[in-house]
Amino acid sequence: MNRRTASNSTAEDEQLVVSVQLAMKRRGGRKQVIVPGGANSDISGQPSTNASLALTIARAHRWRELLEQGRYRSIRSLAGELGVDNSYVARLLRLSLLAPDIVEAILDGREPSGLSLEKLYRAPMEWERQWQEVSSPLHR
Repeated sequence: MNRRTASNSTAEDEQLVVSVQLAMKRRGGRKQVIVPGGANSDISGQPSTNASLALTIARAHRWRELLEQGRYRSIRSLAGELGVDNSYVARLLRLSLLAPDIVEAILDGREPSGLSLEKLYRAPMEWERQWQEVSSPLHR
């Protein structure tokens, strides 16, 4: 900061400019600050979990478990019980096949910026390619 030495200088004449590198993104209808390095964090500086992604992945695993246990005979019967469309259940069930490191990153708040359910739905089945596909900015 430059200090003025003139005797007629006032506090209004002085300026302080602070530059901070950050980005803003929408998450769940709210704006979130993205700090350098791309880490998602809350106001305390701790990584924050994308609750929507985490809940949807948990739901997918629960529905898969119900089908595997034989509590529902088909996706159609599960969807009917839930009151949702068959294609919605099928789409969510794909999320139960995500690579464990992707699921862990989402739960820890370390997922790539801009990761969405749409990207996860289109992720390839091979675990080796999933991380590359979901973190690529070209696959939005």
